[in-house]
Amino acid sequence: MNAEPDRPEEDLAEEEEADAGSEAAAAAGEEPATDELATLQAKADENWDRYIRAAAELENVRKRASRDIENAHRFALERFATDMLAVCDSLEMALNADVEASVESLKEGSEATLKLLISVMQRFGVEELDPLGEPFDPMLHEAMTMQPSDDVEPGSVMTVFQKGYVLNGRLLRPARVVVAAEPVEQIGKG
Repeated sequence: MNAEPDRPEEDLAEEEEADAGSEAAAAAGEEPATDELATLQAKADENWDRYIRAAAELENVRKRASRDIENAHRFALERFATDMLAVCDSLEMALNADVEASVESLKEGSEATLKLLISVMQRFGVEELDPLGEPFDPMLHEAMTMQPSDDVEPGSVMTVFQKGYVLNGRLLRPARVVVAAEPVEQIGKG
């Protein structure tokens, strides 16, 4: 008799064939499974090697970048300092000038040194702020005082005590100025 009376004989026959086929495949298929496992292991080893190499390369790039940044900080002013040596040399020559040198020649030398200094600063993006006659801008100017004036429009810079400087668009030092106020007569009338 049948061990499973509820199941039709066709289903049992198919099941037995599948079991027999899988047993035969298992007996004969051990080598293909081993080959597949070996292939997958080789691929895993290759990927691990790639990962190790990529990690090492990344670490080398980080070290190189760190070294480059350190050198950039250390030698950032090298070009500027080299150009400033010409200004320093000019000032030393003025100080070592003959005692009998004329005031005019000393003044000419000082003017030449100032021009040299200004040109070096301009090469490195330092611009001079000389706001005489311009409207007062609290972002660029520092008002030292206000003074009534008939000649200058109120709110404009009428005197510059000290020029300001900007480095590549960033304020280094504001210009110190006197700002024109309304004349005294107009204040009393208002």
